[in-house]
Amino acid sequence: MPAPLDRRAFGARFASLLAAPLLPALPRVAQAAGGAYGERPEAMQWASALAAHYSLPEPWVRAAIAQAQFLPRVPRLMLPAAPSSRNWRSYRRRMVEPVRIRAGARFWRQHTRALERAHTRYGVPPEIVCGILGIETLYGRNMGSFRVLDALATLTFDFPATHPRAAARQAYFAGELGYFMLLCQRMGLSPGQPLGSYAGAMGIAQFMPSSWLRYAVDFDGDGSIDLWHSAADAIGSVASYFAGYGWKAGVPTHWGVHVAADADLAQLLASDITPSMSAAQMRALGATPLGSGAQYGGKLALIELPNGTGVPEYVVGSENFYVVTRYNHSSFYAMAVLELGEAVAQAVRGRAAAK
Repeated sequence: MPAPLDRRAFGARFASLLAAPLLPALPRVAQAAGGAYGERPEAMQWASALAAHYSLPEPWVRAAIAQAQFLPRVPRLMLPAAPSSRNWRSYRRRMVEPVRIRAGARFWRQHTRALERAHTRYGVPPEIVCGILGIETLYGRNMGSFRVLDALATLTFDFPATHPRAAARQAYFAGELGYFMLLCQRMGLSPGQPLGSYAGAMGIAQFMPSSWLRYAVDFDGDGSIDLWHSAADAIGSVASYFAGYGWKAGVPTHWGVHVAADADLAQLLASDITPSMSAAQMRALGATPLGSGAQYGGKLALIELPNGTGVPEYVVGSENFYVVTRYNHSSFYAMAVLELGEAVAQAVRGRAAAK
C-alpha cells in the first residue's frame, strides 16, 4: 500500500496548482483495441503538456503514462443505465442490507470518538459518515482492484463518445489523472501501484485525487494523511468534504412528501436534485412536504425515485441532501447512504439501550 501523505509537503505552491485551470480536454480519438498508452502519440503529447503545466519531471511523467493500460471494461461502466431500468427498491435491497448494517455498527462502536469529533468539528452526524463509508467500500473491505493509473488514463483518452456529457466528463478525468500524477510525485509513489475503483477513486473513503488534495485531513493526529489505512483520517476527511460543500449542521437531509394526483411534475422536477423552491412554491405545484419540512425556510427539491415500471417514490430534499449527492451525483446513491446510515444508527442505539 502507498505511504501516508504528509499534507505539509504540499505547501502554498500546491494550493495554487489546485486553483489553476485543468488541462484542455483531449480531442476525440478512435478507441484503442488494447495495450499500453505509450503507443498512443496523443497520450505522450498530453504527458509532456502535463509535465510542463505542473512543473513535473517530463521523463517521469512520460514513463508513467506510457505504462498505463487501456481497460476495455471501464468505458462501458461509465455509461448511464437506461431510464426504464432504474429501480430504487431493487437498488436499496442491494445497498441497505444486513451485512453492511452489521459492519457499520461494528465500525461505529470501534470509532465512536473519531465520529463524535467529526460531528463536533464539521457538523456532520456519525450516521452520514457511516452511510458513506458503508456504501463506498463496506468500511474498507472493498477499496477497488483497478490500477488507478489505468482507470484514469482510459477515461482520459477513451471516454465513451456515446455518453450524454462525454466532453465534460473526459475533461474531468483528464484533470483527475493530472492530480493523480501530482499525488504520486509528492508521495514518492510509483503511479502503477495504487488500486482503486474503475473511476479512479481511492482508499476507505474512495476519494478522487482532487478531493484527496482539497479535503483530506489528518484526523488521527499522527502528522500524515492516510486514507488507505487510517479509519480516523477517512472519517474526518468525509466530514471535511461535506463541510467544504456547504453542509448545514442540524438541518435534515429530506422529508416525506404528499404528491397530489394533479401535481405539476414537470415544474417540480425541472431542477432535478438541485434545491430551488420554497415549501410554499412546492405546495402551489401540488407537492406538500411533511413534518417539519412544511415549515423549512430553505430551498427544497422534489426527489423522484423511479421503480422500473412500477410507481415511483418521492421525497423532498434539502440543501444537505444535495451535499450528499456531491459524493455521487445520484438520488439513488444519496438515499442509500442516508437509509444505511440510519439503519446503522438504529443498530448501535438499540444495542446500547439493551444494556
